Amino acid sequence: MKALQLSIVSLLFLGILSFVGCSSKYEKQNETEPNIILIYLDDMGYGDITLTGASGYKTPNIDRLAKEGIFFSHYYSPQAVCSASRAGLLTGCYPNRIGITGALGNKSKSGISDKEETIAEILKKKGYATAIYGKWHLGYQEQFLPTNHGFDEFYGIPYSNDMWPYHPAGNDLFPDLPLFENKKIINPAVTPEDQTQFTTEFTERTVSFIKKNQENPFFIYLAHPMPHVPLFVSDKFKGKSEQGLYGDVMMEIDWSIGQILKTLEETGLDKKTLVIFTSDNGPWLNYGNHAGSTGGFREGKGVTFEGGQRVPFLMRWKGVIPEGVICNSLSSGIDILPTIVDIVNAPLPEKKIDGVSLLPILQGDLDANPRTSFYYYYRKNSLEAVRSGNWKLVFPHPGQSYEGFQRGRDGMPGKVNGNFPFTGGLFNLRSDPGERYDVSESNPDIVEDLKRIAEEARKDLGDDLTNNPGNGRREPGYFNR
Repeated sequence: MKALQLSIVSLLFLGILSFVGCSSKYEKQNETEPNIILIYLDDMGYGDITLTGASGYKTPNIDRLAKEGIFFSHYYSPQAVCSASRAGLLTGCYPNRIGITGALGNKSKSGISDKEETIAEILKKKGYATAIYGKWHLGYQEQFLPTNHGFDEFYGIPYSNDMWPYHPAGNDLFPDLPLFENKKIINPAVTPEDQTQFTTEFTERTVSFIKKNQENPFFIYLAHPMPHVPLFVSDKFKGKSEQGLYGDVMMEIDWSIGQILKTLEETGLDKKTLVIFTSDNGPWLNYGNHAGSTGGFREGKGVTFEGGQRVPFLMRWKGVIPEGVICNSLSSGIDILPTIVDIVNAPLPEKKIDGVSLLPILQGDLDANPRTSFYYYYRKNSLEAVRSGNWKLVFPHPGQSYEGFQRGRDGMPGKVNGNFPFTGGLFNLRSDPGERYDVSESNPDIVEDLKRIAEEARKDLGDDLTNNPGNGRREPGYFNR
């Protein structure tokens, strides 16, 4: 709770609390579709930027996105782990709807299906140049690679950067980490020294793509592999923070944002570009000082309590959407695709999606609530919680817990209880964002309302916890099937 209070103090200090009666310039200025830059960090928590309470380092460029745009304070990643979160982001679907669960390993035979339509594919049909720099993690075989799913360019890694001895699952599972240029492996064994240049290289690629597409609408998906462990930083930021290596990494990521904003200004594209910034899930807490902060929320990555999925979400489009606004409406990564579709006036994917457009909020209607509920799925297909308004109902379930264990240090992981029997309960996220006080007994009507929402989810998407298969799930892609 203390960290959350500090967040509000930070926001007051920065002078970016929402103002009343703002109106959007979208209708006047949107003569052509905007460029779009989607920045997706890996394992950054809610409390890892200055305006939400980060200490020992500052993130002025990320803060600038908030001062010149909208900060969504109740945003959820599509799921609390890498591949599933990215699948939801790019398709607008709950990831379990399209068969993507967990984090796809280097031996996985599945990936994103070619029957699903990504943001890149939608924008490519509208004449956009498209690129991804950084981490993909939706399948590493050629059929799953980004250039087969709407991207003109890919420079980056096919899965997480933790091909190293200290992964909790064991080092015998992981081969060398490859670096791709489109469909070709240009470096079959990325070294730690190579990784120190990742943030810089992916930023430079982004800047170059902006400059060469000044006359053409573009979509860039900058998926930084950091601050996922193992942490690496270039010499220009090594030792610069008071928060050790994690702070150094966050300072370099903030530098990356600054380079992008500077390039947009220099090319005259800052008023023609929508910049989106968020994280794939919360921090990997058992890595201790090499992990981020949840800002006071409960648990972290891999857990459906708030610390696992509630992360910062910023949108900035100068001269168009309102500036200096905090939006408390419910939102998720699955809403980004339909929002973009709405902005560029493109058709939605033919297959059912789960996201809703946030455009009314971007147009200045701060009372709009496009999303009224959210489903927290995890493991293969377990519905572990649902949210409506400020209420969250957590169902009894086995899950990962970081609590009660000594956390790791300097890159070494601490222990985790991988099968903790959570008892569940009803939580009021307005008065109890840390999810510590079960108020189900005093609010039976609320419990019943949320149970009805859960039943709708189970009919559609299923639920392993109640042995319900659902009827709305689709298959992922399979290698050589």
